[in-house]
Amino acid sequence: MTKKLKKLISYLAPVDVVSVVFMLFLIGLNLIFLGRVSVWLEIVVINLLVIAVIFSLAYLAETKKTKLLMGIHRFYSYAFVLFVFKEIYLMVRPIHPVDYDGLFISIDHWLFGVNPTQWMAQFAHPLLTEIFQIAYFSYYILFLMLGIELYCRYAIEDFDHGAFLVVYGFYLSYLGYFLLPAVGPRFTLHNFLLLDRELPGLLLTTPMRDFINAGESISSALPNAAQFVQRDVFPSGHTQLTLIVVFLGHHYRLKTRWIMTVLAGLLIIGTIYLRYHYVVDLFGGALFFLFTIWSGRRIQVWWESFKKKLRIQNE
Repeated sequence: MTKKLKKLISYLAPVDVVSVVFMLFLIGLNLIFLGRVSVWLEIVVINLLVIAVIFSLAYLAETKKTKLLMGIHRFYSYAFVLFVFKEIYLMVRPIHPVDYDGLFISIDHWLFGVNPTQWMAQFAHPLLTEIFQIAYFSYYILFLMLGIELYCRYAIEDFDHGAFLVVYGFYLSYLGYFLLPAVGPRFTLHNFLLLDRELPGLLLTTPMRDFINAGESISSALPNAAQFVQRDVFPSGHTQLTLIVVFLGHHYRLKTRWIMTVLAGLLIIGTIYLRYHYVVDLFGGALFFLFTIWSGRRIQVWWESFKKKLRIQNE
């Protein structure tokens, strides 16, 4: 490793490292399964460019140290995980064209003696649906609440710690989608086309539901939506990442931590009530949360130690 490369690597924040590693992982998958993924070359080229951008952004932010560059460097990762989410949409089904919904349904039924989403249908009410849909949608806001308060109130190292755990957690959940792809109970145990009729809300349910569906490459007007929807059921990323946000909120005693906690509780229940997930997905999300916290701390300690060694070698 040349001295210049060591110096460049030493500028990377933990979130940069895990993003670069995951990009390389996706590049490797595309090269292995290039006969299955029709757009493998485009993904490989784009990911190589993204890696170059991450290195460039880290270098500029750490050498120029302007507020704008440092802000972009710290917050780019939140948008980046959405980009990766859509990228794996093009990869999961071609690489692993088997859905494991039958397995998850069997486990849920074995655990509870019923299918939980069908059992919860007896409590359906427009007001409840509205509350749970708003809470479920708040998933996209929780990360901003966490990131902005950490960035404004705490040292940059604390923000980096939180951002790393969130982004690392996302990547771990994406691995689950490759291993055990599934579409969820709204397609298997219920009629997706009847969802608006069976679970009507009040004012915000329909537009929020449509927004979420669009993010998963489907619409309620698509007669065969299950063929196109993103395979993103196990583990429940909503459970895993929401627990990470709540954990960090209480760890840093953020002013918004109790708002996060209430929204998290409603959100997790809503994943079942709204028919997005099986209960076993929630268990998986909880286990992935614990693994994220346990392994994430160790990775960060290792990386900071490694960076110090690189900087000492460059002196």
